[in-house]
Amino acid sequence: MTIVQLIQEKTGISEEQAQGALNTVLGFLKEKLPEPLAAQIDGLVSSDVSAASTVIDSVTSTLGGLFGKKE
Repeated sequence: MTIVQLIQEKTGISEEQAQGALNTVLGFLKEKLPEPLAAQIDGLVSSDVSAASTVIDSVTSTLGGLFGKKE
């Protein structure tokens, strides 16, 4: 399952709307995150949900480290 399909399933919107929502969120994140993290975001669009989950875990772990969260 792709991220677009997951968005469609969870929200009930069309594929085009889900893709637009995803592009908006990804664009926002790439503008706000440091470059190394922003570069990882690009892989989310073509990834399936399990692969995207790995990237998201990496990003959230790194963000936690930036804000002083210890694992």
